[in-house]
Amino acid sequence: MKKICVIGLGYIGLPTSVLLAFSGWKVTGVDINEKIVSYINKGKAHINEANINWLLQEVIVNERLIAKTTPREADVFIIAVPTPINNEFRCNLSYVVEATKSILPYLQKGNTIIIESTIPPGTTEDIVKPIIENESFEIGKDIFLAYCPERVLPGHIIEELIYNNRIVGGCTEKCGLKAKEVYNTFVKGDIFITDAKTAEMTKLVENTYRDVNIAFSNEITKVCNTLNINVYDVINFANMHPRVSILNPGPGVGGHCLAVDPYFIIEKAPNESQIISLSREINNSMPDYVVKQVDNLLKNNSNPKVAVFGITYKGNVNDLRESPAIKISNILRKKGYEVNAYDPLIKENEYNVVSLNTAIKDADILLILADHDEFKFLNYEKIAKYMNSPIIFDTKHIIDEETLSNEIQLINFGNLYFKN
Repeated sequence: MKKICVIGLGYIGLPTSVLLAFSGWKVTGVDINEKIVSYINKGKAHINEANINWLLQEVIVNERLIAKTTPREADVFIIAVPTPINNEFRCNLSYVVEATKSILPYLQKGNTIIIESTIPPGTTEDIVKPIIENESFEIGKDIFLAYCPERVLPGHIIEELIYNNRIVGGCTEKCGLKAKEVYNTFVKGDIFITDAKTAEMTKLVENTYRDVNIAFSNEITKVCNTLNINVYDVINFANMHPRVSILNPGPGVGGHCLAVDPYFIIEKAPNESQIISLSREINNSMPDYVVKQVDNLLKNNSNPKVAVFGITYKGNVNDLRESPAIKISNILRKKGYEVNAYDPLIKENEYNVVSLNTAIKDADILLILADHDEFKFLNYEKIAKYMNSPIIFDTKHIIDEETLSNEIQLINFGNLYFKN
């Protein structure tokens, strides 16, 4: 039985480890967080993903997957550690570097190393490759090094890891072929081989494309509110054009991918990435824009109390990374607002999360910042009775105004101009 060691058991590393274990590999999952390692070895997933729990329990019981805090010898090593941005909006590669160094004592000739962490173009060749070569291994002959990014939707990671196409970037052609053999064991989509730098750039461009499109929608929202136009009407009508597909606006962009990856392109080519840079500025401005609207809606209130629904960065996931909802909540608190947040996917007392009843009690406004399914079907008529004033600011456009009585003021990005 071939052995594989996955470094990093987060939103990508854990599902990948589970699928590899189901596909016949003997998997060692490695994470420096002892609590996560303990959870996984008990068959408990620390991430909220469809089907992850029962899949994990089965491979743990069958001893196909074990979690450790240090690597073991293996035929293949996958590095799937975080790559956050630093204060200068540059990629922090320290986790990738340390993960690479951690496997050096276990490397043997013939091993394959695959980087899945999102990284700036050139990182595999310029940073990772020299670390391995410094151990007297020849890449492409002794060790096979490749880059293969994930392309998944949170909430559907297991399904998309299996069925989405993959791009494998090898440092040599043989490196690419060796990595492809690994993914062929569980990926049902097509697998395309290219060079490492092209694969690295492809991953960044995919997420940057989405970030730019969201920025366009958010900017149109600001324009429409300035011109007293319902932005949702504009988007709906424009999307009737056969070659137009505009996204809905939102309170900002979060998550590790869209809110971070564009900076890796900007870092490498700042003068040539003007639209990308401006899109980041626009999306980063949305939390302040939302707060400005709350200020206006509650301008006559001397002791404003805000109920926030949803602090994760998107609906139906428990991922808080780069969450605009957290940024909005923090800005409001700094301005003197009392903010109580409710999120069914986050435990109470974590990240200032309270119960639903505590959040809405005597609130002057209900601010919806994540489109969790639960929020779409709540009885807002009943909720409004517990509030000090029945104002709902729905930044995710999940509530149908026709379902509410006239006693409730439903504000969204489409009718903000009525309140300005």
